[in-house]
Amino acid sequence: MAKKHPYSPPVVFHPGETLSEKLQEMDMGPKEFALRTGKPEKTIIAVMNGKSSIMPDMALLFESVTKIPADFWLRLQRSYDEFIAREKRQQVIDKAVAWAKRFPVADMIKKEWLSPVESWQEKANEMLAFFGFANHGAWEDYYFKQQLKVAFRISLAHTNEAYAISAWLRKGELDAALLSARPYNEKRFRESLLELRSVMASQPIDYFQQLQSICLHAGVKVVHTPCINKAPICGSTRWLGDTPFIQLSGRYKRNDSFWFTFFHEAGHILLHGKKDIFLENVVYSDKEQLKEEEANDFARKWTLSLDQEAELLSALPLQESEVPLYATKFNTHPAIIVGRLQHLKKVSYSFGTQYIVPVSFE
Repeated sequence: MAKKHPYSPPVVFHPGETLSEKLQEMDMGPKEFALRTGKPEKTIIAVMNGKSSIMPDMALLFESVTKIPADFWLRLQRSYDEFIAREKRQQVIDKAVAWAKRFPVADMIKKEWLSPVESWQEKANEMLAFFGFANHGAWEDYYFKQQLKVAFRISLAHTNEAYAISAWLRKGELDAALLSARPYNEKRFRESLLELRSVMASQPIDYFQQLQSICLHAGVKVVHTPCINKAPICGSTRWLGDTPFIQLSGRYKRNDSFWFTFFHEAGHILLHGKKDIFLENVVYSDKEQLKEEEANDFARKWTLSLDQEAELLSALPLQESEVPLYATKFNTHPAIIVGRLQHLKKVSYSFGTQYIVPVSFE
């Protein structure tokens, strides 16, 4: 990604200075010029002092008296207005530098979420463009004060590393915007879980492409967003308008964890509707924690049910060679069984590691 260099306009003077010079050349005072143009003297003086702009009708009047084309006056005014606007914009960016420094900018540049710029003013400008906000106050209104609750229904104000989390969430939104999904159909999404479970059980090389395609057919967008520094999130669920959206990080880089997280997020969509945004590994109130447990139960059902878990526990101690046999019987992946038994501390963390598949999103 090529480096960007900010535009640095030369100093531009107000067209009133040019007008003053022209009137001196014509040996004409502002009072006479006002009379000849039919404009109030105070208006002409305001223009000459740089306190008023030259409007199109004025430019035509100036042309009649000075014999300088109206377009010349208007170009001077446009150049000056752009210069002032850029100066004001630079002040906004300067004020955003401290805000930008709270994000893991180096990691975001490394992951090519941002252009590899050098100065903090450039980085602040990149961060504002990344979020699509004109100033950092708008970021606070959105992520902290919830002034657009229809789009973002929780406040990150009291969340650890809110800045990094917001960046991770925003990257997911940008990637989701590139996907085209059918209108959401709850029945179709429920039915698709059986097919997705088979994908989980076989873990093909293109597992993520299959998962994404199946979900899009049901009207659900799924994207992978790698973890960034200070935002160790496994997954998130929210709605983008009428479209449910699942964002996965693949944080632990193993297929058992990945699939449990996916079905957990799917549970949020089917159990909890559109009102909330769910972030895994983030602590919320007791009410939200109950929803997390409900989503966990949903994920257990689709990866390895409690009945299947009980059958495994009754068969302990297991031989590693028995794991694939149970996986085939339960239509799950051997890594799911290994991961569950490790989580329950029924086997060592060295047990069955050959069945765990590293997840890749290339």
